[in-house]
Amino acid sequence: MKHNVDVHVGKRIRHRRWMIGMTQQQLAEKVGIKFQQIQKYETGMNRVSASRLWDIAQAVDVPVSFFFEGIDEAAQPNASVEGDILADKEALQLVRAYYAMPEAQRRQIFELARVLSDAA
Repeated sequence: MKHNVDVHVGKRIRHRRWMIGMTQQQLAEKVGIKFQQIQKYETGMNRVSASRLWDIAQAVDVPVSFFFEGIDEAAQPNASVEGDILADKEALQLVRAYYAMPEAQRRQIFELARVLSDAA
């Protein structure tokens, strides 16, 4: 049976991997395991050991604590994170494209989005 914490950590691994445009195969190679193991981690089927989580954090350039952000809500039985925007692949592509822009353009896009959302 999957534990909610393992599922949460797996989602955070997947989200970070998507955010930086890395495939499961690329992450697996950096960590020194097979991509099938990354799949199992990301779904919460397999628990990630502390040392492996450290390796994954190094490979995706985040602190280990990143994987536990938002855990208070996710750790509760039958809890679902409302509005988990990072679960949407299109939203992740949008965020990736946003951060690929120069800062001045990002600021303009941000202001445009805020104005449009206020008008809606």
